[in-house]
Amino acid sequence: MTKALIADLEWRGLIAQTTDREALLKDLENGPISFYLGFDPTAPSLHVGNLVVLLVMRRFQLAGHKPLPLVGGATGLVGDPSGRNEERTLNSDEIVAEWVTRIRKQLELFLTFEGPSAAQLVNNLDWTKDVTAIEFLRDIGKHFSVNQMLTKDSVSSRLEGGGISYTEFSYQVLQSYDFLELYRRNNCILQIGGSDQWGNITAGLDLIRRAASGSAHALTIPLLQKADGTKFGKTAGGSVWLDPEMTSPYAFYQYWIGTDDADVERFLKTFSFKSKSELEALFVELKENPGARVAHRALAEELTTLVHGAHECAQAQAAAKALFGQGEISELDPKTLESALSLLPRTTISQGEAFPTWVDLIAAAGVVDSKSAARRIVKEGGAYLNNVKISGEEFAPSESDLIHGRFLLLRKGKRDLAAVEII
Repeated sequence: MTKALIADLEWRGLIAQTTDREALLKDLENGPISFYLGFDPTAPSLHVGNLVVLLVMRRFQLAGHKPLPLVGGATGLVGDPSGRNEERTLNSDEIVAEWVTRIRKQLELFLTFEGPSAAQLVNNLDWTKDVTAIEFLRDIGKHFSVNQMLTKDSVSSRLEGGGISYTEFSYQVLQSYDFLELYRRNNCILQIGGSDQWGNITAGLDLIRRAASGSAHALTIPLLQKADGTKFGKTAGGSVWLDPEMTSPYAFYQYWIGTDDADVERFLKTFSFKSKSELEALFVELKENPGARVAHRALAEELTTLVHGAHECAQAQAAAKALFGQGEISELDPKTLESALSLLPRTTISQGEAFPTWVDLIAAAGVVDSKSAARRIVKEGGAYLNNVKISGEEFAPSESDLIHGRFLLLRKGKRDLAAVEII
């Protein structure tokens, strides 16, 4: 089963680097083993970029191995060196503690905490909070060569720019200490992480060898990039978060639906738990009939269900259809409707104000360049209010047209939408 796991990861393009491949396979076959993956609380939620490595952890667990998802209550107070030439903002103990709690709850959505391969959540604050600086320097710091630390990509790239503080420079020592402690406490012999973590992970292997006369393994996952060179997991509104209050299930679903054709195959390989044969059938469909967007919908449905549940996924799908007249928009629940309309061009009407005409509203929302252009749309039969065609240039909605007493949906032609909100 382990050989099948590694072969599947390789087919999916999810292995960037490993230490001794044969030794790792042998230990995995003789397993189950305990392994860990760390998440620092640098925000109140994980984002879709974290899913790349998190779902690899899930694959290892499904193969019978024991995950140790680590939330960095200690390392989150320090911050790992970012790729930018600037220091991370240091957050207070209270904020980091709150984010640790929130992220721990998110991790519980993806891993099983019962049975023979039960996951165990760990927090590195548990083994660092009582260690004094002198003890840390004597017992851990002595095993590190500054010369070697300077060669790590996360450090060397910063030295070429504006420099790096001792706080962030020491991050790799703290991460290595985590690996050593989990090796001692949980017999953890594998750390997985993004390919940008290779230097920190191998530093941990060196520490285990020097401080405990032991050996362990490293496996990194490639950083995901979009085909057009833009950053994966980013939209015009910022990061795509797993927390539904930060990125709504509808917006989450739409992010995946909007995947570029050039990225769909790679994203399905990275994120989907469908079998190789199921995915290859989707790839054939994508090549032969790209306009049907079957692969896009499969990707969006699987990930939205995984992160937000089947009910929220169904609501997001219903909203996507209703916006374009393939369902009854008034039947959407207010929260889903609001999140769907929030992604559209919009204008507002003050409560009690007389309703402007459809022409005025569509122009105010910025969907057309001018009111004269809006009038032409009405004459040509392409003007809709709440998916019902309107026929006159002077048509103005009324209070009875409001959806949930608050919203109007404007549509120009088949696909250009705008929202009106009563405030």
